[in-house]
Amino acid sequence: MMRILAALVLFLVMLSVATNLAVGRYLDGPLPLAEPVTYEIPPGRSLSGVASDLARLGALEHPRWFSWYGRLSGNAARLKAGEYRLEPGLTPRDLLSHLTSGDVVLHSVTVVEGRTFADLLQTLAAQPTLVHELDGTSPAEIAALLELPVESPEGWFLPETYLFPRGTSDLDLLRQGRDALLKALDEAWQARSSDALLTTPYEVLILASIIEKETALDSERQRVAGVMTRRLQRGMRLQADPTVIYGLGDAFDGDLRRRDLTRDTPYNTYTRAGLPPTPIAMPGRASLMAAVDPSEEEALFYVATGEGDGSHYFSATLPEHNQAVARYLARLRERRREQSK
Repeated sequence: MMRILAALVLFLVMLSVATNLAVGRYLDGPLPLAEPVTYEIPPGRSLSGVASDLARLGALEHPRWFSWYGRLSGNAARLKAGEYRLEPGLTPRDLLSHLTSGDVVLHSVTVVEGRTFADLLQTLAAQPTLVHELDGTSPAEIAALLELPVESPEGWFLPETYLFPRGTSDLDLLRQGRDALLKALDEAWQARSSDALLTTPYEVLILASIIEKETALDSERQRVAGVMTRRLQRGMRLQADPTVIYGLGDAFDGDLRRRDLTRDTPYNTYTRAGLPPTPIAMPGRASLMAAVDPSEEEALFYVATGEGDGSHYFSATLPEHNQAVARYLARLRERRREQSK
């Protein structure tokens, strides 16, 4: 009887050793992944449920062993909901560590300089990984939700690329853009000179939005800011075409006509003095800084060169400006002839 008992104990010990070796090899062996797999843990999903899901995906062998390991290691209850990317070469031991780390897949959306708030809403609506809370919400309501100090959300989001996990709401993403803009605007405001013309950060934001639409060249931003600032100082109208276009809204068909310049709207800086009532686009950091650090040259006018590189002629007098306009029109005709050949 003692021999039988000893043999049984020996068998159990050997079985335990063999099992531990097998489980150890399993935990440190690669998952059956030929290519990366994305898996999302829903909120409240148990480890056994996750293991079953991954087994059905063909990403995990022996789901029960994986679940047992999770419970024995104390990590079964530490899973963090979210979307995870599983790479070939990952082991079950690494997998459990990954799923409890919260290192979820991050998606991105880029807010582009010079785009409008309407453009931004369209960009967000096209993001399938966002939760769309704002469908049907008016701009004024969105401004209130974001606790903006004005009724228009135009211009209040800093152009850059934002990262977010699946399930983030469009409103939360707008909050990120607002916070980034407020920080950049404060930096610009703190950097302004003591004799700056603009009296509030919002005026800086408005002017920066015009600068952003008027030139895409960093080398010209301060020069455009200088022209705008000198015009404001002298009581001259800004006569900025992008403000007119913004005021036309959906009525603008891509071709700005002379009659549009005389059609009065709150944004027509040909018919109205001073800054428009709100920004007309989302300005980047460079335009914000240019608005508080304009060039000190004498230019009061500018017009496109027609060279196709976005550059402008800057002029101090109206006769010089008229000559620059004539050069621009001549260059435009020349380019059209070259294109028609």
